[in-house]
Amino acid sequence: MNIIVCVKQVPDTLRVNINKETNTLIREGVDSVINPFDLHAVEEGLRLKGQYGGMVTVLSMGPVQVVDTLRRALSLGADDAVLLSDIGFAGADTLATSYALARGVKKIGRFDLIICGRQAVDGDTAHVGPSLAERLGIPHISCVIKIRKVTDEYMVAERMTEEGTEQIKLSLPGLITVSKGINEPRFPSLKGKIKAARAEVELWSAQDISADENKIGLKGSPTRVVKITTPHHERQGRFLEGSTQQQVTDLVSKLRQAEIL
Repeated sequence: MNIIVCVKQVPDTLRVNINKETNTLIREGVDSVINPFDLHAVEEGLRLKGQYGGMVTVLSMGPVQVVDTLRRALSLGADDAVLLSDIGFAGADTLATSYALARGVKKIGRFDLIICGRQAVDGDTAHVGPSLAERLGIPHISCVIKIRKVTDEYMVAERMTEEGTEQIKLSLPGLITVSKGINEPRFPSLKGKIKAARAEVELWSAQDISADENKIGLKGSPTRVVKITTPHHERQGRFLEGSTQQQVTDLVSKLRQAEIL
């Protein structure tokens, strides 16, 4: 079973700086980690490989430092790693990102299943997985919390919904996005870390994947972040004076004035 797992490097902090001209994250000088949801995607890919054989290839897009994130996936047991890295990819929204990843998948070649994390914690859109499936013309299931059956032609997966859970049969090749409840990610072994440090991570440019320059990066992004602000909350306190009865009467009066009661 040939599995491709898409991963993303995200800032390892709640305080990030924003480029005021492009309204994109400034990642230089900020510690980064593999997106938490993607760790579950890697783990599920490795478990399926252990059950059914085959290989796991991790795929990402970003600057050269994302290689460190891919080496983390390799240390866990992934077989190959590919990074799409080109200045032309910078500033991509989810549509441009899914286009670039689709071009990368096509260059990788044959696959049975693509696994993505449900969403990235720095954007929280949950767009890329489903958009990638549409780009490739394959079926997909989102928010998967359990894989119940896998054959050469299909898999049966359980997904989480607002009303509960449901089971869906997915024709292969296909794509799933996974939620955190699907598994418990493993830790890398010393042997895995040594192997990952020596492994070669392939770097592919926009030209290498025959990408249309008008469909990648800022050029290929129809959405724009116009403004980013930090919510500011102001709270005012007031001490109630007098007897307990007077304080209660005053409080009820204030609540009624505020139309809370």
